[in-house]
Amino acid sequence: MARVAIVTGGSRGIGRATAVKLGARGDAVVVGYAGNADLAAEVVREIVGAGGQAVAAQADVADEKQVAALFDLAEQTYGGVDTVVNSAGIMVLSPVADIDLDDLDRMHRTNIRGTFVVTREAARRVRDGGAIVTISTSVVGLQLPSYAGYAASKAAVEATSLILARELRGRQITVNTVAPGPTATSFFLDGKDQETIDRMAKQPPLERLGTPEDAAEMVAFLTGPQGHWINGQTIRSNGGII
Repeated sequence: MARVAIVTGGSRGIGRATAVKLGARGDAVVVGYAGNADLAAEVVREIVGAGGQAVAAQADVADEKQVAALFDLAEQTYGGVDTVVNSAGIMVLSPVADIDLDDLDRMHRTNIRGTFVVTREAARRVRDGGAIVTISTSVVGLQLPSYAGYAASKAAVEATSLILARELRGRQITVNTVAPGPTATSFFLDGKDQETIDRMAKQPPLERLGTPEDAAEMVAFLTGPQGHWINGQTIRSNGGII
């Protein structure tokens, strides 16, 4: 019987690459998306076209009723939930002195509250032996100017994941965080000039930006049998930038 994965933020970027990767290895995938139904449908078609199983579902990760419905769909369609990857997130950059508090609240609603809502549901519903993965950022360690609000929200994600891993003792469920470095997605690239992109690409010793597939490979490892001994960790998948 196929394992069942829920991937939030699954319509683009790292979430999309993760959904496709898990579908290719045989998982039945529920592709969660916030608003772009067309992009989510493309992901489903890609997975199904390659012989996999997938369905798309809209859910605001900070809305507990919508997230519960996402898990209901997975259980009703595929019989249960084994893997949850919370890739949904937003980023607003600003110096602390200038930050718009509405932007800060919006970012923390998705990144912090959304993580709590999704992982709370996962803690209740993931079958024993499963895996939960959250997505952070290497900026938590790099501490770059203008990233304070975003980094603070993701530091909360890392702390929550470690504590949840300890709380799930006895159920053989792993909880880990993947923290990519600069990654060539619209999420990272939008609003940056080419000089900034080139400079950041040169930072890691491997001298390139990460790809969504780099992060997806790590998620696949952590949620597969080979990675099951890794638990309560934040993996900085960033080419050696820190």
